[in-house]
Amino acid sequence: MARPRTPKGRALRTHERLAGEYEAVCELDHTNPFELLAATILSAQCTDARVNMTTPALFARFADPVAMAGADVEELQELVRPTGFYNSKSKNLSGMAQMLVADFDGEVPTKLNDLVKLPGVGRKTGNVVRSVAFGLPGLPVDTHVKRLTSRLGITTLEDPVKIELELNSMIPAAERGPFSLRVILHGRQVCFARKPNCDDCVLNDFCPSAFET
Repeated sequence: MARPRTPKGRALRTHERLAGEYEAVCELDHTNPFELLAATILSAQCTDARVNMTTPALFARFADPVAMAGADVEELQELVRPTGFYNSKSKNLSGMAQMLVADFDGEVPTKLNDLVKLPGVGRKTGNVVRSVAFGLPGLPVDTHVKRLTSRLGITTLEDPVKIELELNSMIPAAERGPFSLRVILHGRQVCFARKPNCDDCVLNDFCPSAFET
């Protein structure tokens, strides 16, 4: 098969190859959009595994926006302490829940413009919720997506929002969430930040950076 010659061609080939390697799953445990939203806020500067160890007690105590909106911030701090940055994260969780109750009838909104109004929620978190919880178009750009799309010659941009918008022009809307999830999984399992495992990479035949690091 000929090597793709354009960034879009490399993006689509990456999407095709990774679809054969990974199920597009989010590794944050959740049972509803609210739990995913809270877990994603907690995942900032923290591993999914650590978040998954923390959220059962959090959701047992505060199961929905109404309960969390009335939570004592100090109690929230103790519950989310293992995820790091617990002062800011507890304030964001409290503010997020209060805004859901006050402005969205206690429901997680589906529009990105509404999601990013919530404390602690940027485009990445909003796109996670949209794509995973609601099955809507959304392409979260995290450190793995940024690193891999750069190594693969799909983008030369540095700003995550600009990368997202550029990738949106290459990946069909319905596939943007799965594309991001699979790239993230590939970054965690094969294309490491240091010493990427190019020998075992299904993209090494067209990746411009293969075997260079």
